[in-house]
Amino acid sequence: MAKSKPLVLDVDGTFLKTDMLLESFWYALGHDPITCLKTCATHFTNRAALKQALAAMVDLRIDLLPVNPQVAELAADSLKQGREVVFASGSDQSLVRRLAKEHGLSDTVFASDGEVNMTGSRKAAALVRAYGTGGFDYAGDGIVDKPVWQAAENAIIIGNHPQMASALAGNGGNVEEFGGGWRKRDLLRALRPHQWVKNVLLFLPLIAAHRIDMAGVLIVLAAAVAYSMAASSIYIVNDLLDLEADRLHPTKRKRPFASGTVPILVGMLASLLLGSFALGLAYVISWPMLGIVALYMALSLAYSLKLKRMRWVDVATLAGLYTLRVIAGAIAAQVLASGFLVAFIFPTFITLGCVKRLTELTLATSDENLPGRGYGRRDRGDLLNVAGLGTFGALLVFFLYSFTDAAAALYANIWMLWLALIPIGAWLVRMVVLGWQGKQDYDPIVFAMRDKIGLAIIAVILAILFTAAG
Repeated sequence: MAKSKPLVLDVDGTFLKTDMLLESFWYALGHDPITCLKTCATHFTNRAALKQALAAMVDLRIDLLPVNPQVAELAADSLKQGREVVFASGSDQSLVRRLAKEHGLSDTVFASDGEVNMTGSRKAAALVRAYGTGGFDYAGDGIVDKPVWQAAENAIIIGNHPQMASALAGNGGNVEEFGGGWRKRDLLRALRPHQWVKNVLLFLPLIAAHRIDMAGVLIVLAAAVAYSMAASSIYIVNDLLDLEADRLHPTKRKRPFASGTVPILVGMLASLLLGSFALGLAYVISWPMLGIVALYMALSLAYSLKLKRMRWVDVATLAGLYTLRVIAGAIAAQVLASGFLVAFIFPTFITLGCVKRLTELTLATSDENLPGRGYGRRDRGDLLNVAGLGTFGALLVFFLYSFTDAAAALYANIWMLWLALIPIGAWLVRMVVLGWQGKQDYDPIVFAMRDKIGLAIIAVILAILFTAAG
């Protein structure tokens, strides 16, 4: 490749492993959802104006955007050879200029300006006017780049486009291919299948009612599948809203969307499909199940958009979401979820919500608020106190339940329920202590499923309850 000819790089999907328009959309949606949606509706048919409007709304951390290492290396080598490296992108010029400055590339950029959407033939025409036909090399990643590759002396194709490469080479063009694309297993990781274990809570009403029959188990299992798909749909939305916060986090920065291993658009489509499947399956089970799954998704979305940034409200919302799982299990199996069961679950998960925040604060590297959250290290004492209150509340509800007619009907040995208070309290206190010491996973439920000592305590609790039931 001639040194005198500039190397022109596309940005979205080429130099970056992400898309700045979609980054802007999710940033704006997370910070001002109403204005963001109004802006998208107003400029829906004018891509250039939409890009400019969204870029003006956001303050993207350009330095955190994931870079394609192969293309970055190509740019660095070209700079060492004395070549000019230029961005030509469909993204708004304000963001493209910032990106060029961040990476020490040419001040000359070709980008959308609010009137012209700098893609495809428009990008090719602008580059030909500046450098002449064959006067530049171009790296891009999509079919829309075909006119630009045809106008370039050397075409650099990012990703798997064998037909495009063959067509360009067949017309006498010089073609170089770089690897790219995403893997299904990375998308699966974004669904957080390990979190599906939380939906074991749907079986609690069946167990509490001592009704273990095949029909009940199967219908609750179907409800758990619906809940798992709904949860994964919202997990993706949460990750897209938290891109910047995740990139600032020591472990979450490796998540598929934050790291750029899975495109944002793929995540959006996956979330839509999963949510639709969850609601469809819930409808097949029953109208009430459809309502409870829709409520769960709406509350989860509200949590992702706003509530998780509000001190104490976030912990209460998390506890509410867990409690909804128990109610969903009762609706699916058509058994009564007693007030005592719900009243026991809610303070239990208030405690575990506090444990989650305690763990994050203990492992934090500074005294600043957690990224995207309303807590700093100064709140550890308050979180510990609330966790203690949640533990006391759960134990008190369990104790009061032992005096009810429902307990007398289900348990032959009521005194053993009082005995069960000891391991229940020990398990909750142990979770709080481990969170305070930072010895847990960032998710206490996932940690609990791997904690051998904790699982042994749970086994003791279950053994006592089964014995009490005779």
